[in-house]
Amino acid sequence: MWAAVPRDLEERFRPTVERIAEEAAARDRGRDLPFDAVRELRDLGIGRARVAVEEGGLGADWASLTPLLIAIAAADANVPQIFRGHFALVEQALTTSDRGFGDRWIRRVVDGQLTGNAWSEASGSTTSRAGTELRADVGGTLRVSGRKFYTTGSIFAEWTDAVAHRVADGVDVAVLVRLDQPGVTVSDDWDGFGQRGTGTGTIVFDDAVVDAADVLPVAERFGYQTALYQLVLLSVLAGIAHRAVSDAADAVRSRARVYSHGTADRAQDDVQIQALIGELAASAYAVESTVHAVAGAVDDAVAAARAVRDDPGDEALRERARAADAIAEIRAAQAQSFATGAVQTIASRLFDALGASSTARGASLDRHWRNARTVSSHNPVLYKNRWVGAWVLTGDLPQPLWAVGSPSVTARG
Repeated sequence: MWAAVPRDLEERFRPTVERIAEEAAARDRGRDLPFDAVRELRDLGIGRARVAVEEGGLGADWASLTPLLIAIAAADANVPQIFRGHFALVEQALTTSDRGFGDRWIRRVVDGQLTGNAWSEASGSTTSRAGTELRADVGGTLRVSGRKFYTTGSIFAEWTDAVAHRVADGVDVAVLVRLDQPGVTVSDDWDGFGQRGTGTGTIVFDDAVVDAADVLPVAERFGYQTALYQLVLLSVLAGIAHRAVSDAADAVRSRARVYSHGTADRAQDDVQIQALIGELAASAYAVESTVHAVAGAVDDAVAAARAVRDDPGDEALRERARAADAIAEIRAAQAQSFATGAVQTIASRLFDALGASSTARGASLDRHWRNARTVSSHNPVLYKNRWVGAWVLTGDLPQPLWAVGSPSVTARG
């Protein structure tokens, strides 16, 4: 797994990632948030990994960063997902033609500031309108009010990237909100059975202040955003697959008992168990390979977006960027279609190589399936399969940005 990580990134991060792995199972059992892990990775530069070296970052592209995220996910599946919203904000800063916005946010990122996510709402929104609202007060200051859920990463961060309905013109906008201010309450109330350490809870905005320079129509966000979000989740799934196989192999090697109707005096020599572990390891390798392919497609979309940034008036460049965004979305959907079933199967069938004792809570092997099932419930795969099928049959590309909420009168895409 580490063989795919560039040497400089491995030397920088591997000792810390291995320490994170040591307490991951205990954190899951106690539902303890990984504050120390996030802090250590931030201090090592994970948040500025995509920023150019000459600007204070690590200069990693997605082909380089994705194997590192897989390794971190193998250590603790919660941790890469925590940074998902932050990575998206960094991509916006790297590709926007608004150089003032980009420069300002790159400086904040290099200084170590993190941004969480707060786009979704459990209720109050439709598929075309956020329930949270942005208004100007009598003095002209912009203020945001509303209730957000699935605010992954925000409890660890200085900022959150939220969506609000701008009342003045009826446009949904992305707003960056400082979290350590009056009018913001962040709660750790996520009660899902998996990914319990992601801090995916509630944020309540009550007239929280927003800088007008940090407001952007959602439709103007970078075009490969949803593909990038899915790439991070796919990296989590690949890491879960690796850890599940590794844990199963360790458990097999440590078994002192065998079945009388087995084929060997040691469990690790039983050809049936060897075949099963081999099958699971092959599936984990295949999952990782598909995720690397998605990273390459995202890097292609990044290059196209930067070309538009540097020459925003060139319509041919814009068309190429739209095509690259769509292909990145298709590649992410294809990988998701395979990985969703494959990783859950790995996390379930590993118990067939062991026995009833492997279901003990202290073994914590159940966390792999719980985490994989939870990650796979984001952006449900059945809708992605339809996109891929339409693309194969007709060449139709997916809609560039989609939303979840109560039904809207807006036509479906």
